[in-house]
Amino acid sequence: MVVASSPGELGSLFAAFDKDADGRISAAELRLCMRAALGEDVTAEDAEALVASVDADGDGLLDEGEFARLVRAEAANVKEEEEQRRRGLEAAFGMYAVEGEGRITPASLRRMLSRLGARREVDDCRAMIRRFDLDGDGVLSFDEFEIMMMNA
Repeated sequence: MVVASSPGELGSLFAAFDKDADGRISAAELRLCMRAALGEDVTAEDAEALVASVDADGDGLLDEGEFARLVRAEAANVKEEEEQRRRGLEAAFGMYAVEGEGRITPASLRRMLSRLGARREVDDCRAMIRRFDLDGDGVLSFDEFEIMMMNA
């Protein structure tokens, strides 16, 4: 779902989703706009569930206030998912990083890969690191590791 930061942006977003301009967004309108704007194919059942999750008056439609609650709830979900992903990456990074130095060296990469049953030579590990070593220091920082994992 799109995240709008100001009330004006929410109003514009609401108007864009309200295809028939009746001041309400149906599950069908929500579904259509999510597909067009976000490329997300939402099933009719999922769209109805999204509407029902914030439909305070029970009419099966979203008014502007209900729509704002839906957008804020989805934004909170996205933020929580991002925080969980980052915590997972930090834990994985910690397994590979040299203790206390906050970086992955060819030797620490080799050691962890060996523990996982993948034997590699230090030169192979250097080559793996070089691919994502953006600052050319021969090791991976957390930011470089994150980029590597996003490309995996």
